[in-house]
Amino acid sequence: MTVVVPAYNYARYLPECATSVLTQRDVDVRLLVVDDCSTDETPEVTAALAAADPRVTLVRNAVNRGHIPSVNVGLARVDTEYVVKLDADDLLPPGALARATALLEAHPSVGFVYGRPLHFSGPASPPRDAATRSWTIWPGADWLAACCRGAANAISQPEVVMRTAALRRLGAVDAGLPHTSDLHTWVRMATVGDVGRVNGPVQGCYRVHDASMQRTVHSGVLFDLSARRDAFEAGLAAVPGAGALRDAARRKLAAKALDRACRAYDRGRTGDVPVDELVAFAVDVWPAAHELPEWRALERRRRVGAAEASRRPRFVAAAAARRAREELSRRRWLLTGEF
Repeated sequence: MTVVVPAYNYARYLPECATSVLTQRDVDVRLLVVDDCSTDETPEVTAALAAADPRVTLVRNAVNRGHIPSVNVGLARVDTEYVVKLDADDLLPPGALARATALLEAHPSVGFVYGRPLHFSGPASPPRDAATRSWTIWPGADWLAACCRGAANAISQPEVVMRTAALRRLGAVDAGLPHTSDLHTWVRMATVGDVGRVNGPVQGCYRVHDASMQRTVHSGVLFDLSARRDAFEAGLAAVPGAGALRDAARRKLAAKALDRACRAYDRGRTGDVPVDELVAFAVDVWPAAHELPEWRALERRRRVGAAEASRRPRFVAAAAARRAREELSRRRWLLTGEF
């Protein structure tokens, strides 16, 4: 098992990340850190890690190449049966790799396995080691269809363990999709193998902080929707007969864009949210967007205006119902990983 950690100016997080990897139980784990020409103390921190533990290997780019190229540098060096891509600011919970590899060993058809993520900020407090409650195994085609219907990424990323042979069949991670390269990878991997999930304990700890790429260069709802579209388009391009899957993803993305516009009216935030751009995106990605129920919902709000929409009982009730549905969906996702 190799854990590949791309790192750029994250010296403050690296020791904690490395410890979470090197203290995993019941697996023969290696840590490969790819330093993307950091300008902070990353070289000194990684040198100390390697000096303290022979399982740590370092690669330092001569020039700054970017996140995805650095990931590919690391993945190309992997010669173990299983591989994890772990960002330097994230953590592995105790026992996560043992639980994931048990599933992979029992189900050779599974190309990758994921589980419940824990999103956290501030000081880390990894969950305790815990036993697996159950496994879920989806045929790759079924998981991919659900992914397209939801037009979402049900995976945060540190909770994934991949079978290296399956990843090799797909080639390098697409550097043209910096925001959704992970989603693109899961879509492609579901075309070459089944998908597994460890149910119960936390399988990956995803750090939320203001300096992360998701909060800086890759932020904004319109950016996110556009990037998801690009990931689905690229991931399905080589899939024979993928027209229905592509249409499902496009239709859902259009619906999500229109729903975001509705939310702007419900919250009195039409001055802050790019409503017109969201509508234009919906029409571009799904030309029949005017037939969607979200389109009609938006038209009702537009007729009364932004100031009135946020006070109308009908729209207030609709917003409350939406929040309830989203909470139920979130709980189902945490329990089952379903979209």
